[in-house]
Amino acid sequence: MIGSWVIFIVFALVSWLISNQLKRRFEEYSQIPTANGMSGKDVAQKMLRDFGIQGVTIESVEGKLTDHYDPSNKTVNLSEDVYNGRSVAAAAVAAHECGHALQHAAAYQWLGLRSGLVPVVNFASQWMQWILLGGILLVNTFPALLLAGIVLFAMTTLFSFITLPVEINASNRALAWISTSGVTNSQTQLKAEDALRWAGYTYIVAALGSLATLLYYIMIFMGRRD
Repeated sequence: MIGSWVIFIVFALVSWLISNQLKRRFEEYSQIPTANGMSGKDVAQKMLRDFGIQGVTIESVEGKLTDHYDPSNKTVNLSEDVYNGRSVAAAAVAAHECGHALQHAAAYQWLGLRSGLVPVVNFASQWMQWILLGGILLVNTFPALLLAGIVLFAMTTLFSFITLPVEINASNRALAWISTSGVTNSQTQLKAEDALRWAGYTYIVAALGSLATLLYYIMIFMGRRD
C-alpha cells in the first residue's frame, strides 16, 4: 500500500510541475506575435476554410486553457485569450482545436470512440468517488461495491488513454497546416511545436496517473480478507 501511495504522490507532483511549465510556456509564447498578425479566431476561420470544413462555429468561452472542440454541436470553443490573441500560443491552440474539427469531418475513429464514451464517463465521474469510498470501507463485507467502483474508474482510465491519440493527431494536423499557411515562420514554428508538446504532456501524465490509481484500487480489492 505504501508503494502505491508513493507512486500516486509522484504522479501528482509530476502533473503539477508539467502544468506549471505549460502555463509558463504559454505566457512566454503569448508575447510572440504571429507572422501574419492573425488572431486565434482568424486562424481558426482560415484553417476551417482551407480544409473546406463547413457547419462549424467558432465561439469565445471564459477561462484560461479552457479551449475545446465539441463534436455534439460542431463548435470550436476558444478561451478569450486565444480567441482575441494574436500570438504564436493563440494560433497553436486555435489550430489544434480545429484539428479536432478536421478529425470529426474525416470520421477519425479514435475521436468517434472517445465521443461514444463521454456519456459513460460522465456517469462514472458523478458516482464513482462515492462508490469507491463505500467499497473501501466495506471491502471485507461487501467487496462487490468496490468492484463496481473499480469498473467505473476503469472506464475513465480507458477514456484517458483513448484521448492520447486524439490529441496527438490534432496537434500534428495543426502544426502541418500552420507551417504552410503563413501563420508562423521558421523561428515561431518551433515555439508552436513546443507549446503543443507541453500541452500533450499533461494528457500523458493524466493517463498514467489514472492507471496508477486504478491499480491501487485493484490492489485494495485483491488484498481484502475473505
